[in-house]
Amino acid sequence: MKLKTAATILFSAISAQAMAGSLDESQIQFIGPFSAETTVKPNDTAHREKIINNLLPTLSKNTKQIKVFTNEIKWRSLESIDQLTMPGLQALKFNFSTNRFTSGKLKLNGVEKASIFLNGIAIGNDNEVKIDVPMGDHQIIIVAEQVNDWGKVDLDFEGNSSHDTITLTDKDTKALSAKQLFDAPTISAISQAPNGKYYITTKRHYSDAQGNSAITETTLQNQDGEILYRFSGLSASSFAWRDDSKQLAFFENEQLITLDLKTFSRNVSVHHVAGASNVKYFDDQTLIFEWSNDGKKEGDLTKHYQGLEDRWSYARTQSQVFLADLESGLLQAVTVGNVSHSLVDFNREQNKVLVTKAISDYSAPPHMLTELVEIDLKTREARSIGKYRTLNSVKYASKGFYVTAGPDFANGIGRNLPDGMLANNYDGQLFWMNSEGKSVKALSKEFAPSIGTFTVLDNDDVVFIAGAEDKRHLFSYDQSKNKMVTLNSGLDVIDQFVVSKEKNAEVLFTGTTASTPQQLKRMSISDKKAEILWDSKEIAYQNSEVAKLEEFNFTNDQGVEIKGRVYLPHNLDKAKQYPALVYYYGGTSPVSRAFTGRYPFNLWAAKGYVVYVLQPTGATGFGQKFSAEHVNAWGEHTANDIIKGTKAFVEAYPFVDEKRLGNLGASYGGFMTMLLTTKTDLFSASISHAGISNITSYWGQGWWGYLYSGEASKGSFPWNNPNLYSQHSPVFNADKVKTPLLLIHGDADTNVPPGESHNMYTALKLLGQDVELVEYKGADHQIFARDKRFHWWNTMLAYFDKHLKDEPQWWEHLYGK
Repeated sequence: MKLKTAATILFSAISAQAMAGSLDESQIQFIGPFSAETTVKPNDTAHREKIINNLLPTLSKNTKQIKVFTNEIKWRSLESIDQLTMPGLQALKFNFSTNRFTSGKLKLNGVEKASIFLNGIAIGNDNEVKIDVPMGDHQIIIVAEQVNDWGKVDLDFEGNSSHDTITLTDKDTKALSAKQLFDAPTISAISQAPNGKYYITTKRHYSDAQGNSAITETTLQNQDGEILYRFSGLSASSFAWRDDSKQLAFFENEQLITLDLKTFSRNVSVHHVAGASNVKYFDDQTLIFEWSNDGKKEGDLTKHYQGLEDRWSYARTQSQVFLADLESGLLQAVTVGNVSHSLVDFNREQNKVLVTKAISDYSAPPHMLTELVEIDLKTREARSIGKYRTLNSVKYASKGFYVTAGPDFANGIGRNLPDGMLANNYDGQLFWMNSEGKSVKALSKEFAPSIGTFTVLDNDDVVFIAGAEDKRHLFSYDQSKNKMVTLNSGLDVIDQFVVSKEKNAEVLFTGTTASTPQQLKRMSISDKKAEILWDSKEIAYQNSEVAKLEEFNFTNDQGVEIKGRVYLPHNLDKAKQYPALVYYYGGTSPVSRAFTGRYPFNLWAAKGYVVYVLQPTGATGFGQKFSAEHVNAWGEHTANDIIKGTKAFVEAYPFVDEKRLGNLGASYGGFMTMLLTTKTDLFSASISHAGISNITSYWGQGWWGYLYSGEASKGSFPWNNPNLYSQHSPVFNADKVKTPLLLIHGDADTNVPPGESHNMYTALKLLGQDVELVEYKGADHQIFARDKRFHWWNTMLAYFDKHLKDEPQWWEHLYGK
């Protein structure tokens, strides 16, 4: 056995043939035997792979010992092993780091039978396996079944080139990985009992074993977090609570079921309700819900479009509101007709129900109309309260309704804009409206955050989420003082919330900060002190290296402060020069400060990039005038902000190499990336995901193109404003592009059809420019599937590594030379 003394040894190939290097045995951990009393090996059974895979999660943990069948077995260094052979299973483990994409071969000498795993994935059973890993921290586990002489065991790594090196390490911290960010448990849905004594959560995580299938668990818990009941295949958001908090109702297997929370006995109240959803208790014995069917079918040969909505696959699905009597099982329709109705709210004291129905009306932007209808269940009279071009949500108050909508609601009573400026109705406002729908008060006119989902309390106060710049905070509206109050959650971004109906109401919510993963918290509205109930950091992110975050703002050409933030790589050396990535959206919403997401800024920083995220002109959450600049601009202000902001960022961070800047965005942000390539050579490489190259084709073909354009291009059409639709479309200026551009699209994208990327790809190919097009098969506007998500993340980083780090190996590994 070759003994070495270095704490960490760097091995590299010295030529194209690459000389192998023996790995330091002091840095390789050994454990075993696991079952010394038996000589039976997994290979002697029909379940070898399953036996080893079940042991793998335990082996991968950062512990000093493992308990197996009541016996504690300690990890030791390989160099301390002096036995010839051992019964049962043994295992080896070592951690290593790479500072770039690295390829090579791991050679295992002296082990006759073994299973080798890289970062939890099986990579082979042979004595020589291929290693391909990106920059970061990694782990090798070797489960050995047959070793004749441990004194002859030796591990070598042979890199493919002089760049392919690994560093064995025993450091306590670990760089963030893609798998960690995607697979980590999160709470996807929550629900809370009216009395606040129980709550339901749906937790979700992923694993190598389950692949693209999420592992979910929905549990009922008491205030202390004790699990009282487990549900299978249900989301926490699908439950209804009876007012006394003693019974739950939900749909399962086309049945309406109630659950007694004292005895946990289940009762099937209604059968054969496929398509039913959104169930609520109208009273103790009556439920109210929506029930949908597939609607009118077309023939096999043609589809006759009856309106613009027919571009949506679900457009002809019919949904109506029903009541269910729990005692008899009788179902009674509340709404009928050829037009779908959606349940909005109900008032059991008045015996009334609020519903909305969409009316096909293209006569004015945004080319849709929503009618609000109140139905008296006693008289069966349906009363139209109003028809609106902008309407998000409505809830009963004691003497009327609270409404969220855009500033143009009720003839523009919510506008806070200079004369002649068009409002951006994606900027949510709060209103009060009387029961007749005639008198409306704008409650948030001077409130800059954009208001989203809300709940009305028994005292007529309102609790709501609002986008405040790049954050999503909890607020309350105190109706007695006509005042907005911030509820200090201690988080940057609130995902979801539910409120109990107690006198001292409690809010249950989940969220993150830019630098900390998801938490579940509970807070009393009166004392506003948040208590942590669950923290994913304790489960999946212990000892993780997270990027340092700094705020970075600048003033644009109009004298407006543009907010942004910068993510710095762990252990940044300011004496060195770093490549940087600039990310933006540019559409109507700001780029969230969430810890992770589709565009994982913390991961990019872990891969050696300084990351600058900015919020250019046009986003909601910064006040109505700021968001209204989005209308009829199509990148005009946004591009200038991104260019000026990037220059200011480079000047403020001298360790950023101005010649190694990359930029990327998706959807409208993808449009901005294409547009920027026609306006500047500031960037050395650009990526557009699902971007728009031709505003006209997006408007005419994207599922929501005409609706979105109803705000973004309000009043403008190809026939009355051809300059906007052509000269703001990147493909019309493709001859100005000099920056290498990667276009990414899902080939099943209905929001922004893949033809938008093909337009630009065709133009740039004919112009002889450096352009790549990658389509993800079966993917829509977003990349959700786990395998595709990892490949997509790798593709973007590999492309930037190629152009900004002069490291093409990762890209070539994915797509060839």
